[in-house]
Amino acid sequence: MEDARQRVVSPRGGSLLGPEEAARLIRTGEWLAIGADEAVMKRLPEGNWIGGTIPYFMGQDGGETSREKVHVTPLPSLGRGKPWIKRYTVNDLNRICADGPDHGYTLLILPAMTEVHEYYARNAPEFEDMFLKPVLGWVAGIHLDDMGHASPAAVDGSRGEFCHDQAVALHVPLPEDQVAEIGIVNIFEQDDGDVIRFPKASFKVGGCTVNGQPDNFAEYLKRRNVDQRLPLVADYCGSMINVSVKAVDDASRSVELYAPVFPDVEYQLARPVKDYVHAFEQALPNEGRDAACSFNCVLNFLYSELEGRRTSGFNGPMTFGEVAYQLLNQTMVYMSVRSM
Repeated sequence: MEDARQRVVSPRGGSLLGPEEAARLIRTGEWLAIGADEAVMKRLPEGNWIGGTIPYFMGQDGGETSREKVHVTPLPSLGRGKPWIKRYTVNDLNRICADGPDHGYTLLILPAMTEVHEYYARNAPEFEDMFLKPVLGWVAGIHLDDMGHASPAAVDGSRGEFCHDQAVALHVPLPEDQVAEIGIVNIFEQDDGDVIRFPKASFKVGGCTVNGQPDNFAEYLKRRNVDQRLPLVADYCGSMINVSVKAVDDASRSVELYAPVFPDVEYQLARPVKDYVHAFEQALPNEGRDAACSFNCVLNFLYSELEGRRTSGFNGPMTFGEVAYQLLNQTMVYMSVRSM
Protein backbone atom coordinates (compact mmCIF):
# COMPACT_ATOMS: atom_id res chain seq x y z
CA MET A 1 0.00 0.00 0.00
CA GLU A 2 1.30 3.48 -0.88
CA ASP A 3 2.40 5.53 2.12
CA ALA A 4 0.09 8.55 2.32
CA ARG A 5 3.08 10.68 3.23
CA GLN A 6 4.54 9.93 -0.19
CA ARG A 7 1.49 10.80 -2.30
CA VAL A 8 2.22 12.93 -5.35
CA VAL A 9 0.97 16.51 -5.12
CA SER A 10 2.50 17.92 -8.30
CA PRO A 11 0.79 17.90 -11.71
CA ARG A 12 1.86 15.57 -14.48
CA GLY A 13 3.65 18.04 -16.66
CA GLY A 14 3.84 19.24 -20.16
CA SER A 15 1.91 19.73 -23.39
CA LEU A 16 2.88 20.65 -26.93
CA LEU A 17 0.73 23.64 -27.92
CA GLY A 18 0.25 26.18 -30.66
CA PRO A 19 1.75 29.61 -29.91
CA GLU A 20 -1.67 31.19 -29.32
CA GLU A 21 -2.58 28.55 -26.73
CA ALA A 22 0.83 28.97 -25.09
CA ALA A 23 0.37 32.74 -24.93
CA ARG A 24 -3.02 32.35 -23.26
CA LEU A 25 -1.48 30.09 -20.63
CA ILE A 26 1.32 32.58 -20.00
CA ARG A 27 -1.24 35.33 -19.43
CA THR A 28 -2.82 33.34 -16.58
CA GLY A 29 0.28 34.17 -14.52
CA GLU A 30 1.17 30.53 -13.88
CA TRP A 31 4.88 29.69 -13.55
CA LEU A 32 6.01 27.78 -16.63
CA ALA A 33 8.96 26.10 -18.33
CA ILE A 34 8.89 26.54 -22.12
CA GLY A 35 10.74 25.02 -25.05
CA ALA A 36 10.40 26.14 -28.66
CA ASP A 37 12.29 27.21 -31.75
CA GLU A 38 13.62 30.75 -31.29
CA ALA A 39 11.43 32.30 -33.98
CA VAL A 40 8.16 31.11 -32.44
CA MET A 41 9.35 31.77 -28.89
CA LYS A 42 9.93 35.43 -29.78
CA ARG A 43 6.18 35.71 -30.42
CA LEU A 44 5.30 34.79 -26.82
CA PRO A 45 4.35 37.46 -24.29
CA GLU A 46 6.41 38.27 -21.22
CA GLY A 47 5.36 36.50 -18.05
CA ASN A 48 6.27 34.04 -15.34
CA TRP A 49 8.39 31.68 -17.39
CA ILE A 50 11.85 30.63 -18.41
CA GLY A 51 12.69 28.71 -21.53
CA GLY A 52 15.23 27.34 -23.92
CA THR A 53 15.45 27.07 -27.68
CA ILE A 54 14.83 23.62 -29.14
CA PRO A 55 12.63 22.22 -31.95
CA TYR A 56 12.55 18.57 -30.75
CA PHE A 57 9.87 17.35 -28.35
CA MET A 58 8.12 14.43 -26.78
CA GLY A 59 4.56 15.71 -26.94
CA GLN A 60 1.27 14.23 -25.82
CA ASP A 61 0.92 12.56 -29.24
CA GLY A 62 4.51 11.28 -29.39
CA GLY A 63 7.90 12.46 -30.57
CA GLU A 64 7.79 15.47 -32.87
CA THR A 65 10.09 17.94 -34.59
CA SER A 66 8.44 21.35 -34.96
CA ARG A 67 9.53 24.93 -35.53
CA GLU A 68 5.94 26.15 -34.96
CA LYS A 69 4.81 24.53 -31.69
CA VAL A 70 5.63 25.36 -28.09
CA HIS A 71 6.17 22.88 -25.27
CA VAL A 72 4.75 24.28 -22.03
CA THR A 73 5.17 22.72 -18.59
CA PRO A 74 3.32 24.19 -15.59
CA LEU A 75 5.63 24.09 -12.56
CA PRO A 76 4.82 23.30 -8.94
CA SER A 77 5.12 26.65 -7.12
CA LEU A 78 2.98 26.60 -4.01
CA GLY A 79 5.48 27.88 -1.45
CA ARG A 80 5.03 30.81 0.89
CA GLY A 81 7.45 32.91 -1.12
CA LYS A 82 7.20 33.86 -4.78
CA PRO A 83 9.51 32.16 -7.33
CA TRP A 84 12.20 34.36 -8.83
CA ILE A 85 14.25 34.35 -12.03
CA LYS A 86 17.99 35.03 -12.07
CA ARG A 87 20.60 35.02 -14.84
CA TYR A 88 24.12 33.70 -14.38
CA THR A 89 27.48 34.11 -16.07
CA VAL A 90 30.67 32.16 -15.40
CA ASN A 91 31.47 34.76 -12.74
CA ASP A 92 28.57 33.82 -10.46
CA LEU A 93 27.21 30.49 -11.73
CA ASN A 94 28.83 28.79 -8.74
CA ARG A 95 26.14 30.53 -6.63
CA ILE A 96 23.28 28.68 -8.34
CA CYS A 97 22.50 26.38 -5.39
CA ALA A 98 23.45 28.83 -2.65
CA ASP A 99 21.02 31.33 -4.19
CA GLY A 100 18.21 28.78 -4.25
CA PRO A 101 15.41 28.52 -1.72
CA ASP A 102 16.13 26.76 1.55
CA HIS A 103 13.13 24.55 0.81
CA GLY A 104 12.20 24.12 -2.84
CA TYR A 105 14.05 23.56 -6.11
CA THR A 106 15.89 25.36 -8.92
CA LEU A 107 15.22 24.91 -12.63
CA LEU A 108 18.29 25.80 -14.72
CA ILE A 109 18.58 26.28 -18.49
CA LEU A 110 22.02 26.54 -20.12
CA PRO A 111 22.64 27.56 -23.76
CA ALA A 112 24.63 24.81 -25.48
CA MET A 113 28.19 25.25 -26.72
CA THR A 114 28.81 28.34 -24.60
CA GLU A 115 31.22 29.28 -21.85
CA VAL A 116 28.55 28.89 -19.14
CA HIS A 117 27.67 25.42 -20.47
CA GLU A 118 31.29 24.31 -20.29
CA TYR A 119 31.85 25.95 -16.91
CA TYR A 120 28.84 24.19 -15.40
CA ALA A 121 29.87 20.84 -16.87
CA ARG A 122 33.38 21.08 -15.44
CA ASN A 123 32.66 22.62 -12.06
CA ALA A 124 29.08 21.99 -10.89
CA PRO A 125 29.94 19.15 -8.46
CA GLU A 126 32.10 21.63 -6.50
CA PHE A 127 29.51 24.43 -6.25
CA GLU A 128 28.39 25.58 -2.80
CA ASP A 129 25.34 23.61 -1.54
CA MET A 130 25.40 21.32 -4.59
CA PHE A 131 23.60 18.03 -3.81
CA LEU A 132 22.04 19.68 -0.75
CA LYS A 133 19.42 21.64 -2.72
CA PRO A 134 17.57 20.17 -5.72
CA VAL A 135 18.68 21.60 -9.07
CA LEU A 136 17.59 20.22 -12.43
CA GLY A 137 17.20 21.47 -15.95
CA TRP A 138 18.42 21.17 -19.49
CA VAL A 139 20.71 22.49 -22.18
CA ALA A 140 19.02 24.58 -24.88
CA GLY A 141 19.85 23.75 -28.48
CA ILE A 142 18.92 24.35 -32.11
CA HIS A 143 17.72 22.38 -35.10
CA LEU A 144 20.65 20.27 -36.27
CA ASP A 145 20.20 21.70 -39.78
CA ASP A 146 21.07 25.11 -38.30
CA MET A 147 24.45 24.10 -36.93
CA GLY A 148 27.03 26.75 -37.80
CA HIS A 149 24.60 29.61 -38.43
CA ALA A 150 22.37 29.72 -35.33
CA SER A 151 23.08 29.72 -31.62
CA PRO A 152 21.07 28.28 -28.72
CA ALA A 153 19.56 30.57 -26.11
CA ALA A 154 18.21 30.39 -22.59
CA VAL A 155 15.24 32.75 -22.20
CA ASP A 156 14.20 35.06 -19.37
CA GLY A 157 10.47 35.15 -20.07
CA SER A 158 9.83 37.84 -17.46
CA ARG A 159 11.56 40.30 -19.79
CA GLY A 160 11.30 38.43 -23.08
CA GLU A 161 15.10 38.43 -23.40
CA PHE A 162 17.19 35.74 -25.11
CA CYS A 163 20.50 34.92 -23.43
CA HIS A 164 23.04 33.38 -25.80
CA ASP A 165 25.90 33.61 -23.29
CA GLN A 166 24.13 33.39 -19.91
CA ALA A 167 22.28 30.72 -17.98
CA VAL A 168 18.76 31.40 -16.73
CA ALA A 169 17.45 29.92 -13.48
CA LEU A 170 14.05 29.84 -11.82
CA HIS A 171 14.25 29.45 -8.04
CA VAL A 172 11.02 28.00 -6.65
CA PRO A 173 10.10 27.79 -2.93
CA LEU A 174 7.84 24.93 -1.80
CA PRO A 175 5.66 24.48 1.29
CA GLU A 176 7.39 22.92 4.29
CA ASP A 177 5.35 19.73 3.92
CA GLN A 178 6.44 19.11 0.31
CA VAL A 179 9.75 18.02 -1.18
CA ALA A 180 11.15 18.02 -4.71
CA GLU A 181 12.68 14.71 -5.81
CA ILE A 182 14.90 14.43 -8.88
CA GLY A 183 15.29 11.18 -10.80
CA ILE A 184 17.45 9.99 -13.67
CA VAL A 185 16.55 7.34 -16.25
CA ASN A 186 19.60 5.98 -18.02
CA ILE A 187 19.07 2.99 -20.29
CA PHE A 188 22.80 2.57 -20.87
CA GLU A 189 25.16 0.44 -18.83
CA GLN A 190 28.81 -0.40 -19.15
CA ASP A 191 29.65 -3.15 -21.59
CA ASP A 192 32.22 -5.77 -20.71
CA GLY A 193 35.49 -4.72 -22.23
CA ASP A 194 38.18 -2.09 -22.28
CA VAL A 195 38.71 0.41 -19.47
CA ILE A 196 39.48 3.88 -20.85
CA ARG A 197 41.00 6.81 -18.96
CA PHE A 198 41.86 10.36 -20.01
CA PRO A 199 44.73 12.58 -18.80
CA LYS A 200 42.70 15.74 -18.11
CA ALA A 201 39.19 17.18 -17.90
CA SER A 202 38.09 18.19 -21.40
CA PHE A 203 35.28 18.31 -23.97
CA LYS A 204 37.84 17.39 -26.66
CA VAL A 205 40.16 14.43 -26.24
CA GLY A 206 42.94 12.75 -28.12
CA GLY A 207 45.34 10.83 -25.98
CA CYS A 208 44.02 8.25 -23.54
CA THR A 209 44.93 4.95 -21.98
CA VAL A 210 43.14 1.71 -22.78
CA ASN A 211 43.58 -0.96 -20.13
CA GLY A 212 46.55 1.02 -18.89
CA GLN A 213 48.28 1.27 -22.28
CA PRO A 214 48.77 4.60 -24.15
CA ASP A 215 46.39 5.06 -27.08
CA ASN A 216 44.51 7.71 -29.07
CA PHE A 217 40.76 7.78 -28.56
CA ALA A 218 39.88 8.74 -32.16
CA GLU A 219 42.03 5.95 -33.51
CA TYR A 220 40.65 3.54 -30.94
CA LEU A 221 37.06 4.21 -32.06
CA LYS A 222 38.04 3.79 -35.70
CA ARG A 223 40.15 0.69 -35.11
CA ARG A 224 37.38 -1.02 -33.13
CA ASN A 225 34.66 0.17 -35.55
CA VAL A 226 32.73 1.49 -32.56
CA ASP A 227 29.12 2.62 -33.01
CA GLN A 228 29.53 6.29 -32.11
CA ARG A 229 25.88 6.53 -31.06
CA LEU A 230 26.85 4.67 -27.90
CA PRO A 231 28.21 6.85 -25.09
CA LEU A 232 31.08 6.30 -22.75
CA VAL A 233 29.72 5.26 -19.36
CA ALA A 234 31.27 5.86 -15.94
CA ASP A 235 30.18 4.37 -12.64
CA TYR A 236 29.77 7.18 -10.09
CA CYS A 237 29.15 5.30 -6.83
CA GLY A 238 26.58 3.05 -8.49
CA SER A 239 25.05 5.69 -10.80
CA MET A 240 25.77 5.29 -14.52
CA ILE A 241 26.80 8.66 -16.04
CA ASN A 242 27.11 8.99 -19.84
CA VAL A 243 29.47 11.04 -21.98
CA SER A 244 28.27 11.19 -25.59
CA VAL A 245 30.40 11.49 -28.71
CA LYS A 246 29.73 14.62 -30.75
CA ALA A 247 32.22 14.23 -33.63
CA VAL A 248 35.46 12.55 -34.58
CA ASP A 249 38.12 14.64 -36.34
CA ASP A 250 40.48 12.35 -38.21
CA ALA A 251 42.76 15.22 -39.22
CA SER A 252 43.52 16.25 -35.63
CA ARG A 253 43.12 12.73 -34.23
CA SER A 254 40.65 14.03 -31.66
CA VAL A 255 37.09 13.43 -30.48
CA GLU A 256 34.60 16.14 -29.47
CA LEU A 257 32.23 15.23 -26.63
CA TYR A 258 28.89 16.61 -25.38
CA ALA A 259 30.16 16.54 -21.78
CA PRO A 260 33.67 16.54 -20.35
CA VAL A 261 35.60 13.48 -19.27
CA PHE A 262 37.63 13.61 -16.06
CA PRO A 263 41.08 12.22 -15.25
CA ASP A 264 40.09 10.40 -12.05
CA VAL A 265 37.29 8.37 -13.69
CA GLU A 266 37.31 5.03 -15.49
CA TYR A 267 35.10 4.81 -18.60
CA GLN A 268 33.78 1.94 -20.68
CA LEU A 269 31.71 1.95 -23.84
CA ALA A 270 27.97 1.36 -23.40
CA ARG A 271 26.33 -1.95 -24.11
CA PRO A 272 24.18 -1.70 -27.29
CA VAL A 273 20.42 -1.18 -26.81
CA LYS A 274 18.13 -3.00 -29.27
CA ASP A 275 14.79 -1.32 -28.53
CA TYR A 276 14.90 2.09 -26.86
CA VAL A 277 11.20 2.34 -25.98
CA HIS A 278 11.15 -1.12 -24.40
CA ALA A 279 14.39 -0.40 -22.51
CA PHE A 280 12.98 2.92 -21.34
CA GLU A 281 9.79 1.27 -20.06
CA GLN A 282 11.82 -1.30 -18.17
CA ALA A 283 14.09 1.35 -16.60
CA LEU A 284 11.34 3.74 -15.54
CA PRO A 285 10.50 3.62 -11.81
CA ASN A 286 6.83 3.78 -10.87
CA GLU A 287 7.22 7.03 -8.96
CA GLY A 288 8.60 8.69 -12.08
CA ARG A 289 5.31 8.24 -13.93
CA ASP A 290 3.80 11.14 -11.99
CA ALA A 291 6.61 13.56 -12.80
CA ALA A 292 5.87 17.26 -12.77
CA CYS A 293 8.44 17.83 -15.53
CA SER A 294 10.92 15.82 -17.55
CA PHE A 295 13.69 16.42 -20.09
CA ASN A 296 15.06 13.80 -22.47
CA CYS A 297 18.15 13.89 -24.67
CA VAL A 298 17.94 14.74 -28.36
CA LEU A 299 20.43 11.93 -29.07
CA ASN A 300 17.93 9.43 -27.67
CA PHE A 301 15.29 11.06 -29.88
CA LEU A 302 17.41 10.77 -33.03
CA TYR A 303 19.25 7.49 -32.51
CA SER A 304 16.16 5.66 -31.28
CA GLU A 305 13.90 7.14 -33.99
CA LEU A 306 11.33 8.44 -31.51
CA GLU A 307 9.51 10.62 -34.05
CA GLY A 308 5.87 9.60 -33.69
CA ARG A 309 6.58 7.18 -30.82
CA ARG A 310 5.63 7.64 -27.18
CA THR A 311 7.60 7.16 -23.97
CA SER A 312 4.96 6.53 -21.28
CA GLY A 313 3.53 10.03 -21.37
CA PHE A 314 6.79 11.63 -20.29
CA ASN A 315 6.46 14.86 -22.20
CA GLY A 316 9.10 17.53 -22.55
CA PRO A 317 11.82 19.04 -24.71
CA MET A 318 14.44 16.75 -26.22
CA THR A 319 17.58 18.54 -25.17
CA PHE A 320 21.28 19.03 -25.86
CA GLY A 321 22.05 17.87 -22.32
CA GLU A 322 20.30 17.31 -19.03
CA VAL A 323 20.95 18.63 -15.54
CA ALA A 324 20.34 16.58 -12.42
CA TYR A 325 22.71 18.43 -10.14
CA GLN A 326 25.58 17.80 -12.61
CA LEU A 327 25.52 17.80 -16.41
CA LEU A 328 24.35 14.56 -18.04
CA ASN A 329 24.07 13.13 -21.58
CA GLN A 330 21.72 10.62 -23.21
CA THR A 331 19.50 10.40 -20.15
CA MET A 332 16.06 11.49 -19.10
CA VAL A 333 15.76 13.68 -16.00
CA TYR A 334 12.48 14.15 -14.16
CA MET A 335 11.16 15.82 -11.01
CA SER A 336 8.25 14.95 -8.77
CA VAL A 337 7.02 16.98 -5.81
CA ARG A 338 5.75 14.84 -2.94
CA SER A 339 4.12 15.43 0.39
CA MET A 340 6.28 14.55 3.39
